[in-house]
Amino acid sequence: MRGSSDPPARYTRRPRGRHRFGAAALAAGLLLPVLPLGAQDDVTLERIMAHPDWLGRQPEGPYWSSDGDSVYFQRKREGEEARDLYRVDLENRQAALVADRDRGGAEAPGENWDRERRRRVFVKAGDVFVRDLDRGGGLIQITRTVAPESAPFFTAGGDLAFRRTGVWFVRERETGLLWQPFDVRTEDEPEQARSEQDAGAGYLERQQPRLLEIVRQRRQREERSLEVFKERQAGDPSRPALPHYLGDEVEVVGATLSPALDRLVLRTRPKERGEGLRDRMPNYVTATGMVDVEEVRPKVGTAEAAGETLLLLRTGDPEPATLDLSVLPGIADDPLGDLREAARERKEAREAAAKPSPGDEEAAEAEPESVEQKDEEAGENEPGPRPVRFGPVSFNRDGTRAVVQIYSVDNKDRWIAGIDLEAGELRPLHRRSDPAWINYAFRDLGWLPDDRTIFFLSEETGYSHLNLMDAATGERRQVTEGDFVVRSPQLSADGAFLYFEANRNHPGVFEIFRAPVQESAAGAIEQVTALGGLNSFRLSPDNRHLLIIHSSATRPPELWLQEASPGGEAVRLTETVSSEFLAIDWVAPRFVEVPSSHVERPIHARLYLPPGPTEGPRPAVVFVHGAGYLQNAHQGWSSYFREFMFHTLLARRGYVVLDMDFRASAGYGRDWRTAIYRQMGTPEVEDLADGIDYLVAEHGVDRERIGVYGGSYGGFVTFMSMFRRPELFAAGAALRPVTDWAHYNHRYTSNILNTPELDPEAYERSSPIEFAEGLRKPLLICTGMLDDNVLFQDSVRLVQRLIELGKEDWELAVYPAEAHGFVEPSSWLDEYRRILKLFETHLKPQGTG
Repeated sequence: MRGSSDPPARYTRRPRGRHRFGAAALAAGLLLPVLPLGAQDDVTLERIMAHPDWLGRQPEGPYWSSDGDSVYFQRKREGEEARDLYRVDLENRQAALVADRDRGGAEAPGENWDRERRRRVFVKAGDVFVRDLDRGGGLIQITRTVAPESAPFFTAGGDLAFRRTGVWFVRERETGLLWQPFDVRTEDEPEQARSEQDAGAGYLERQQPRLLEIVRQRRQREERSLEVFKERQAGDPSRPALPHYLGDEVEVVGATLSPALDRLVLRTRPKERGEGLRDRMPNYVTATGMVDVEEVRPKVGTAEAAGETLLLLRTGDPEPATLDLSVLPGIADDPLGDLREAARERKEAREAAAKPSPGDEEAAEAEPESVEQKDEEAGENEPGPRPVRFGPVSFNRDGTRAVVQIYSVDNKDRWIAGIDLEAGELRPLHRRSDPAWINYAFRDLGWLPDDRTIFFLSEETGYSHLNLMDAATGERRQVTEGDFVVRSPQLSADGAFLYFEANRNHPGVFEIFRAPVQESAAGAIEQVTALGGLNSFRLSPDNRHLLIIHSSATRPPELWLQEASPGGEAVRLTETVSSEFLAIDWVAPRFVEVPSSHVERPIHARLYLPPGPTEGPRPAVVFVHGAGYLQNAHQGWSSYFREFMFHTLLARRGYVVLDMDFRASAGYGRDWRTAIYRQMGTPEVEDLADGIDYLVAEHGVDRERIGVYGGSYGGFVTFMSMFRRPELFAAGAALRPVTDWAHYNHRYTSNILNTPELDPEAYERSSPIEFAEGLRKPLLICTGMLDDNVLFQDSVRLVQRLIELGKEDWELAVYPAEAHGFVEPSSWLDEYRRILKLFETHLKPQGTG
């Protein structure tokens, strides 16, 4: 059998309906037992769906100590939700539990170093700590407060800055003084507030100072006291800085302090904004015995598309500078202009068809405008600059330069802009546009040690690649290139190399690579690891080693150690997988390439084959992963670990199982990701159909005995397959499924389908409820009633539709205490018992099983 490390299997596409079995074998339709019953007893649904503690409780959140002599990681405590801390001494490579009484002396993760890289600051349990390698390496506790601190860093002068309850503080290294560089208030400046109060004063308020001297005197004394207070505060260096007033109509959503301590960049948004139509979710299983009702997320397209504003605050200048967005190239373009015009025409047609009679005109004019009409209303006016949202502002080490990533709310554009800290202006450096949507996954950005050059990821070549850019001139150099994905770049401490993960050798294998920063060495990308599977990493503080989180298709993640240069040997640091799991002969997936009849690229997939000899055509199951933009045909440990084990059970029962990275999946570049734009469910089902042809042609699968199942996005694709292509599958199970995209959330859905009022055709061609008439085969629907992601209402509306259509042979299983991701083993077991029963009933010939 081809193992998980073997190269992908390929085949030459045969005409549909052909196979390698003779007529006699087809007529017999027999499936011989694959393994003796006793050999299958170690893989049962009860074991697979038990609490995952039995797999061994793998390392979580690993990080380096400041001196690079040890690594820390957390591990779940068996039978509890608590996490214990472990330390691995690299001298003996033994993992030891850090007792609770010793945790005070342990470090926490964080890569905030001073310029000399001798002090590291981090937050532990909400307090700030410093490890100083020049003072014996011990921990120095900076704060011990009830209010949590966050985002600590060393300033350009070597002092320490951190946030507490949204306010920045600085602790001076020499004196220990704790001070506040900026006082930001979301209220009107007192003089302005008094002027507005005077402007809105009624007759009695205007009469009092006109008639009574005492009223006038008191006001004058108050105004003079305020003037004196401001003068003294401005002139006394021992007192806090004067406040910056933003007005009472905004709220701060982000604040970045310059390492020079003389600038503060704020992200703000309107305090009052339409939050859209929110659903309500009842909870029937409560401690009180009463039904609780929770308000959950709004539906796509119903909230106000409120953008953000970027403000620059400077010490000594009381007036915040609003950074002008009109300088961004293309900010006033309307990528959705054609759709907006069509929406306007639809509205006009509806209004013409529903003109009120003369007696109804007044009532019609008084009817309130629905929130859903906003996109159509927007089509009636020429759009101005598009609203935007900002990524984190990034300063260089000395605080002389800053850059920010800016995203249009319609997610068609991303800009990288410098911030002119003197002029208070944006300087556009780079624009990335996509007629579909900008990928939210590749937002990494950082500074090189020259304090002038930034590195960032961009998908503009079709794949995420690493770029360097001069933050002053915008001059750019692409560091990596090719048909592969680069992610998670990390700069070495000496600034010589950028390390990153990439699937350069195979789409399903992510190794660690490095690229030199110097332009003279351009193109000299070096592969550092050769472990196969999935690998992520943490670079040691001294640049000498990589802490690697490595997994394979049949082994959960463990920690490994390797030199941070090519050719090093990787050594395993942890062994946490249980002996019970290791004792089982799991069916290792083959990694295959399914030919596509729609694009000139294969569809990568996991293939599980029965481990013993079989005769006659075989049943098959196609698994559909969730999220849409997710990669599951990689060669590492899958987040769908229960499904991996379930597929072993199915294979042992004689099923062939195919798990495809259909178009929309991650790991294959921009075009693969955006193939579903305005047509969700169409490319995916086309790819599943190609998978069926592959199974029939290459693995003796009976075309009439193939089932499909998947959860979330996978449940949605299951519906689209069962409704739009009922000939493909003999039975299907849709778990926590989306049935109507108009009822899903905004951030995810509007990227792919725009909004329902603006692009109704996209929603109607992409929503399973529109095609429920096509159901012909047995269907199982499983959903949690506390699902605040894909709401229970989704399944309820579809069930009502099926009832009204007179459909039979479908089943709804509800789980009153479960959310989107099931937690209770009893729920997992019940759900998968039903799935297995569905397949055993409808995919196996009668009399077998």
